[in-house]
Amino acid sequence: MSLKKIAQMTGVSPSTVSRVLNNVSSTCASKEVRDKIFDAAREIGYQPNENARKLKNSSNDAKPDRHVSIVLARIKDIKDDPFFYELFRNLELSLFETQTVIDHVIYAEEKSSQAYPKDAGRNIGILKDISDSQGVIILGRCSEKLLDQIMSFNNNIVGIWRNSMNFNVDEVVCDGKKAAELAMKHLISLNHKNIAYIGDCSHESRYIGYCNSLINNQIPMNYEWIKQTDQTRGSAKTAFYELLESAQDFSAVFCANDITAIEVLRILKEKKRKIKRNISVISIDNIEESENTSPFLTTINIPRKEMAHMAVSLLLDRIAKKHTETVRIEFPCRIVNRSSVYKNE
Repeated sequence: MSLKKIAQMTGVSPSTVSRVLNNVSSTCASKEVRDKIFDAAREIGYQPNENARKLKNSSNDAKPDRHVSIVLARIKDIKDDPFFYELFRNLELSLFETQTVIDHVIYAEEKSSQAYPKDAGRNIGILKDISDSQGVIILGRCSEKLLDQIMSFNNNIVGIWRNSMNFNVDEVVCDGKKAAELAMKHLISLNHKNIAYIGDCSHESRYIGYCNSLINNQIPMNYEWIKQTDQTRGSAKTAFYELLESAQDFSAVFCANDITAIEVLRILKEKKRKIKRNISVISIDNIEESENTSPFLTTINIPRKEMAHMAVSLLLDRIAKKHTETVRIEFPCRIVNRSSVYKNE
């Protein structure tokens, strides 16, 4: 049985393997254990359905496996980005559930990544290998040049990203600009007008949403409150310290992603005696870690599980030639109201 084999490979119990692969809870095992289980499942071509496995192994009228590849665009290492890590794991779960084999995981921008060391030099960074697959899922914003390269090897493609790229491929999106506007609306409803921004400012939909919200509410833009980052923990730390030094009168911070906001909350807690005022913090993503901050992080939920499920459904539907026109599906975002945002008195 596959669960027992994965348990033997990873040194954990079959019940732990089952809980992880059935997505029972993120707390059922450590991140390290979950990584080992997913890697082993992908290595053996795990299929959860017993009848599907019997059909696969039958010599009579065996149904061929469905094989897909995943291309990670703009991501150096999936394990360094919690949002894409969680989205990727949901993709794997959806593929396992549909008895679909993952052929290759390819880092389009960083070919030397060791996120999957067993695949190094074989699967990762070898774009031409996707021609062996029946379809491709692109995870993260993709350039037109990269898409052209992918399409030269495979035409069954679905992309998952925050905003529609208007490419001639199926897309599953959750609009980053709308998410930012929802976050800003929440802050403004609580009487915040001096709102700082920490995140990417170059062609970034979340920054556009921040600016539009200020303009639409006739709130002057203060460029001292805007800090450009690459949206990592390290750059967030530098940016927020600069913000504290250069601008003392902001009442709230809108962070482009949760890992930025989590670093901001850590600094606020550390410098609480020195700052001596409440600063509201809100962000976008709703990653697992956002539930364990102090205070708990108010954030905009991006429905990763549903987006992954729909991307897999769209791709398998296209592989089966059940649709030929381009399909774009947009999921709504919603606010997860916790305790990191305060009414501005």
